[in-house]
Amino acid sequence: MAAVPTDSGSRPAAGARFFCTAGRGLEPFLMREVRARLAATQVEYISGKVFFTTCSDLNMLKKLKSAERLFLLIKKQFPLNVSSVSKGKILSEIQRLINDDPESWLNAISTWKNLLELDAKKDKLFQRAANPPKRKVEENNIINAKKLKTKQLQVLQESGECSLEKQTEEETQEQGDFLTEREKSQEAFQNDVVKAADAKNQKNLTFRVSCRCSGAIAKTFTAQEVGRITGIALMKQFGWKADLRNPNLEIFIHLNDIYSVVGIPVFRIPLASRAYIKTAGLRSTIAWALASLAEIQAGAFVLDPMCGLGTILLEAAKEWPTCHCLQKVSMLLFLTFHLGKSLS
Repeated sequence: MAAVPTDSGSRPAAGARFFCTAGRGLEPFLMREVRARLAATQVEYISGKVFFTTCSDLNMLKKLKSAERLFLLIKKQFPLNVSSVSKGKILSEIQRLINDDPESWLNAISTWKNLLELDAKKDKLFQRAANPPKRKVEENNIINAKKLKTKQLQVLQESGECSLEKQTEEETQEQGDFLTEREKSQEAFQNDVVKAADAKNQKNLTFRVSCRCSGAIAKTFTAQEVGRITGIALMKQFGWKADLRNPNLEIFIHLNDIYSVVGIPVFRIPLASRAYIKTAGLRSTIAWALASLAEIQAGAFVLDPMCGLGTILLEAAKEWPTCHCLQKVSMLLFLTFHLGKSLS
């Protein structure tokens, strides 16, 4: 698992601060992975979370295998003081998460939007490469038509009908110019629509708040109460609108006796949800960690006699595609063949 350099044009201008949630005991695996895969710096962890700074784009961030979820960090600070403090003061402390440093919120939102925009641009470029624009096809057709008309013109010139064909060629040229101008105007219009939509989204951003509370704070407030307090503070501070069903933005808050963390989920689907695992078995992050402990080399044979649903083998095959993964019957045939070969 080596760090893969990314295109400098597809990453944030400066390193962004992220954190990932991880299963208990998987923090060391995740720390090694973000260093190796993302060339991350300022890597640190607390129970269940790993914090790091990286310039990697979304395509690289999606490749993390030992993380549960990925967040863009807004704030990380000491826990709220709830011992021998009135409920009103605790409310004020929660509101201060937003009101004390609004600049950090705006910077995080800007970074989040840049990440999504860069990813959208890469997808658009990929689609253009896969499907040539209609304009180019029409230009090729016009060029072919011009060549055909030129040949016909030469024949007709010999027969004395040159003037008629010249007029036809001029009409074809005018049609081609008209198509080109129409394509340009459509492209300009689409760009204006996108810009207008972006401006509107920035002004009327919708959000919802997801909270987790544990320890002393959970005895005083429920997660729903903390979410409601935070939501009201965000609406007052930034003018955003709450939307619990389909928001543009989700805010994640985790309060406990060790830390207070606020972040933005980068992906709606957890990183631990693998598209290539159709039936749930061993947790995918644990399976990847177990496979990584084997230090699999290129061309190696990976044997798992008690594989169950084969999650470890799936993770190994996906991460190290040059290895050979064998399970149960395949392994018995493999051993029988090599045992018979050695006896003979």
